[in-house]
Amino acid sequence: MKLNRSLFLSSVVLALLILSVSCKSEKRETNAEVSGEDTLSISILQTADIHGQLDTHPELFWEDGKIDFRDRGGLANIKSLFDTERKKNPGRTLIVDGGDLIQGSGYMALSKARQMPEIIRNMGYDVIIPGNWEVVYGKEVMLEVMNSYDTQVIAQNMYHENGKGALFPPYWIKEIEGVKIGFVGLNDPDVPVRQNPVFSEGIEFSGIDEKLLESIDHLKNEKKVDVLFLVTHIGIFKQVQLANDPDLKEVDYILGNDTHERVREPIQGKFAKVTEPGAFGSFVGKLKLDFVDGELVNDDYELIEVDPKIYPADKYIQALVDSVKAPYREYLETVIGYTEEPLYRYLTVENPMDNMITDAARWKTGADIAISNGFRFGNPIVPENGEPAPITRANLWNLLPVNEKIKTGMATGKQIKDWLESEMENAFSQDPTNRFGGWLVRFSGMKVRFDSQKPKGKRIEQITVHGEILKEDKYYSISACVRPGDPIDMLCRMPNVKDVKIKDYTIHEAVEEYLEVHSPVAPRLEGRAYCDYLGEYSFSTVPGTDYIFQ
Repeated sequence: MKLNRSLFLSSVVLALLILSVSCKSEKRETNAEVSGEDTLSISILQTADIHGQLDTHPELFWEDGKIDFRDRGGLANIKSLFDTERKKNPGRTLIVDGGDLIQGSGYMALSKARQMPEIIRNMGYDVIIPGNWEVVYGKEVMLEVMNSYDTQVIAQNMYHENGKGALFPPYWIKEIEGVKIGFVGLNDPDVPVRQNPVFSEGIEFSGIDEKLLESIDHLKNEKKVDVLFLVTHIGIFKQVQLANDPDLKEVDYILGNDTHERVREPIQGKFAKVTEPGAFGSFVGKLKLDFVDGELVNDDYELIEVDPKIYPADKYIQALVDSVKAPYREYLETVIGYTEEPLYRYLTVENPMDNMITDAARWKTGADIAISNGFRFGNPIVPENGEPAPITRANLWNLLPVNEKIKTGMATGKQIKDWLESEMENAFSQDPTNRFGGWLVRFSGMKVRFDSQKPKGKRIEQITVHGEILKEDKYYSISACVRPGDPIDMLCRMPNVKDVKIKDYTIHEAVEEYLEVHSPVAPRLEGRAYCDYLGEYSFSTVPGTDYIFQ
């Protein structure tokens, strides 16, 4: 990721830079007790990856080696938290959202998020960036929705195609009592690869390049901002890497987003600190900056849980939420099945939720192997009091936020193995630039043992299909979802698949039919993919840090 122009840095210069940062950190620590009339405290609140979740919902926590579920989130509850924090520090509180705000629920999908702006206009955000999923309804809808927020939207690296200019301003500056705070927005340049390519048609993306460095230099050295935030939607791995990159040494904090990580203590890089405040509106990050005579002398961070008992729903926002839901409520709240086991999707490798989905696809298609993308999407569905939990269409949209037709084809064992090795590099590479998402693909009908710590192309130890060792020269039938914009012979990033057929039913229809026949379901972890190093409950792997998902 480092630019060629960085080669001029000698080891002596690099050492001086690191020493400078160390001195800066020591100075802040020395002044940690500074308080009183001479101290100006500015609060930065951050939400991220809300994914269209409008209401309080069950949230998963990993504590003391066990999974626990507690009700968290809700836009109206977040508004109450915002109001509480603003009252604590009036005129000195800024609120940021880091993207993936308008996609992820059935209510957003069916309305194409066109009713979200009225809610956002009343939430009190100061600055917002688009995430990798903001493109889901197409470029024009994205622009219509985001430009209706009446809130500053920034993105340094998103452009109209064919050189027709930027979609949004690259940065935003706010001055509070003589202190200038600058924000630069950066979306994931891999959006056209990570999402269905058709979603981002008409949009061009740039990466970590000279344009970004120019924006940073402009804010620091011409606009003279006192503290510079890089608000990124590129995932925890790359965000930590940026914090260690000398080319970005002018950045003070990276407000990270995308991988749904719950950073409870900022990750300290050589040049910047990194945060990421979870997902689905269950958490709000709070960074407090203390200034004396315009100089930053101390910071303090906490990840606040949006507990409805502490932050009851704001009545006005809740009324707006209810009005957004009204046209779709009857359809989406229809019960389509039941589960006797908790359904969740937070683990790096295997999840009960994906086991149910891929089982349904394999049952419907008759394929040897059903595969689905790996991601950390969907609120848990949790049985209570020994009774099966209902599964609604709204739940189904949370689990599968894009409802595409199913596609089947034939691939050799060698193709499957090579594809899995590539997917493991995406999830477990020690080089952050090779990672996206951070979670392994999921499947039914196949079991894989692997070692995440081995180098690229060498991780797989054994693959079995229906209990038999995979044969490299044998053809196997596979099902996956259509990704509009992909070549017809590609299934879930596996190229050159033979005998491809697009079915006349969608993945939602397949799951509904499966639940109608098999409810109550009881999916569990069963070692479909397993690595001794990661174990059964692997929530995150962030090389070079002591970060733990909780």
